Amino acid sequence: QVQFVESGGGLVQAGGSLRLSCAASGIAFGLNAMAWYRQAPGKQRELVATIGSISTNYADSVKGRFSISRENAKNTVYLQMNSLKPEDTAVYYCNAVLSGSAKYSVWGPGTQVTVSS
Repeated sequence: QVQFVESGGGLVQAGGSLRLSCAASGIAFGLNAMAWYRQAPGKQRELVATIGSISTNYADSVKGRFSISRENAKNTVYLQMNSLKPEDTAVYYCNAVLSGSAKYSVWGPGTQVTVSS
């Protein structure tokens, strides 16, 4: 079955960096565009970054600070987060993406990122 397992979150001071990983299984990983999403307390889940076979796209709020990459041999997608801000605090999730929306209804447990000021 489809499964996503996110890791790499933690507590970091503003200006710091974290690298998130997401291992996917049960999907044709190399054939799917992948994405990172985040959900802050009391807010809806939002799209942070997407990656196709080559192209990448970012939400304006993270452009220039975050970098998404993938390793198809490991069915893994990464999110390098630099210059973190308190407003980046959220639970981060990955999923495949299709036409801007999450492709699968299954979500992983997510990984908590907390940025202190």
